[in-house]
Amino acid sequence: MEPTLIFIGIVVLLAIVLIARAVNIVQQGYVGVVKRLGQFHSVRQPGVTFLIPLVDAIMLVDIRETPRTGDKQDVITRDNVTVSVNATIFSQVVDPKLALFSVSNYFVAIDQLSRTTLRAIFGGMTLDEALSQRERINAQLQAQMESVTDKWGIRINRIEIVDISPPQTILNALALQKTADQEKRAFILKSEGQQQSAINIADGQKQAQIKTAEGDKQSAILRAEGAKQAAILEAEGRAQAVATVYKAIIEQNPTPTLVSILQLDTLSKFATSDNSKILVPFESAGLMGAAQALRGVLDAAPAGGGKS
Repeated sequence: MEPTLIFIGIVVLLAIVLIARAVNIVQQGYVGVVKRLGQFHSVRQPGVTFLIPLVDAIMLVDIRETPRTGDKQDVITRDNVTVSVNATIFSQVVDPKLALFSVSNYFVAIDQLSRTTLRAIFGGMTLDEALSQRERINAQLQAQMESVTDKWGIRINRIEIVDISPPQTILNALALQKTADQEKRAFILKSEGQQQSAINIADGQKQAQIKTAEGDKQSAILRAEGAKQAAILEAEGRAQAVATVYKAIIEQNPTPTLVSILQLDTLSKFATSDNSKILVPFESAGLMGAAQALRGVLDAAPAGGGKS
């Protein structure tokens, strides 16, 4: 009876072990890679999965995006400067079969690949380029690593350079260079400001001179037009005066005696002027005749008066 109970207990225990090995649960974020008799059989999705005991074996593979920050390593730039660099790699398994069977340990493989790729990229760049072109370095790292990791079933989602640390002597030199560049830019901005100020002053003076010249021009034009109008009005006045005098003389039917009197009146006006010289007309004989005629008129006037 006791051997039978022992046998039954062993059978029950083996059944429990077989059932435990046959039923597996794959957690979310993982997949199960099943090997049957040592060969790849299938990929099981998250959830409950059943295996053949003692025949099938399952390996869990994390298919989530995994960030891994590598240790700092010293690399040499193209201008022979040693810098310490480390980067964070965001990778993800996209083909569990390749990740398990095409490379012995894809974690170690990605780490070593990133180190060699970093050395190659920094070796083709100067220190200034390495410090100022991180985006370019990230893109080159991702492109060169993806060409290899695609064969492993690994996708490189992105790479971020965490730190680039040049030697302290280089940092001091860069600080001095930065200070010199800032002073240079300050001097340039100051000189450009002075130049622009001088240009603005010159432009202002030029505009002022132009405005002054335009004002003088307009003033001269207005004075000329005023003089022109005054001359025209004066000429028109003289013409009207002459016409009026001439009309009055014609209407009075002038005699030679009246003309002589008018000539003498005009000559008397010249004599009473402030000029130091008196111009005597060339025909002085006519004037003398006019004077004689006037004298005869004056002499005849009393006689006529006596008879009346």
